[in-house]
Amino acid sequence: MRRTRFQQGSLQIVKRAGGRKAWEYRWYELQADGSRTRRNLMVGSLEQYPNETAAQKAVAALRADINAENPRTSLTPISVQTLVEHYREKELGPDCTKTRKTQVTYVGYFRKWILPRWGSYDVTEVKAVAVEQWLRSLKYANGSKAKARNIMSAVFNHAVRWEWLDVNPIRMVRQSAKRTRMPIVLSIEQIAALLRILKEPTRTMVFLAVFTGLRVGELLGLKWKDIDFQKMEVHVIRSIVMQHVGDCKTEASRKPVPLDLRLSKVLWNWRLHSPYPTDEDWVFASPHSGGKLPYWPGSLYKAHLEPAAKEVGIVGHFGWHTFRHTYATLLKGNGEDVKVVQELMRHANISVTLNVYAQAITQTKRDAQSRVVSLLLDKNDEKPSTTAYRTVTDLQNSGGDLQVVDKIWRPRRDLNPCYRRERAMS
Repeated sequence: MRRTRFQQGSLQIVKRAGGRKAWEYRWYELQADGSRTRRNLMVGSLEQYPNETAAQKAVAALRADINAENPRTSLTPISVQTLVEHYREKELGPDCTKTRKTQVTYVGYFRKWILPRWGSYDVTEVKAVAVEQWLRSLKYANGSKAKARNIMSAVFNHAVRWEWLDVNPIRMVRQSAKRTRMPIVLSIEQIAALLRILKEPTRTMVFLAVFTGLRVGELLGLKWKDIDFQKMEVHVIRSIVMQHVGDCKTEASRKPVPLDLRLSKVLWNWRLHSPYPTDEDWVFASPHSGGKLPYWPGSLYKAHLEPAAKEVGIVGHFGWHTFRHTYATLLKGNGEDVKVVQELMRHANISVTLNVYAQAITQTKRDAQSRVVSLLLDKNDEKPSTTAYRTVTDLQNSGGDLQVVDKIWRPRRDLNPCYRRERAMS
């Protein structure tokens, strides 16, 4: 029986088309019939890897893959740098099932946190206590440190799966994810002030974000065909991260979102004024790309949202996700059922998989959203309508005209639990 040899492979400098020099890696691949076939791979140019040491590091993950079935591999510990590169190739490659946001997060943690500290270590040298002490020394939020720990654990699980380790040492690392500060929540007055200052399209984005709880990637991923103005629903079927179109965060995120009658009017007005109003256009298409891509969220935040927040007097860690926290808090403050809040926020439930595209939106969820919208919009009405339409349900039951949004009745203030508590204390 032929003994399987450990392959180091060979690196050579070859000339490419145009006279440019590059590193080429060569090795032998064992075929199903026992024969060996010579393989080669272009590693990169001399500009990318100016010396052989840099090129050897680049092919370390490939060498580990080539020798995966060799017994010597288990006797020769690989470095954390090699393990991370191998993980990226196998788990974050083109066939990766993780969302684009997750992939970007993993790569960022590798580059900024894990590799600078642990990249030169062999995987067998990484100990739980040392990692725990390193995490404690970092001056970052607990959530960020817990994320670093979880990503390291995923990478070391990969090493166990490939039989480079017997046990994952990161499983024994203790790191709390408890928040040291609560996220800020906007008041109705602050939301109203923001909407008065902001210009389109940021105003409509904020309007939709604060009254639907959509994540900023989901907002930017909307196309006009995703908004059903007849059924008054928003179908969230994609998300955009760094201009990369991908799937939503979870399966639960794909549930249709109810669209209040007044929100649909705001969206329809924006469609009438948008230079990109066709069904296949992005709802928030950027003119800088000729409408081919939506805006960058960071650009809108820096140019419009951040200055407006400072003018209004909003302090603290403020961003696009603040509107999602605010929506959840307003729903809870309104006394809505916890299950309804969960459905509206589209939080994932790992024990249940639903056919989200076929699921109808319950009228309870629509009415719950309408009551939140009324906190702001009906407060600014000069006078209440004589027609007692509190929600869309009331309007439909009465046979009223769905196109007439000005007849929505102003909700009674004494129905608000926050107001009742203030009256009781005064």
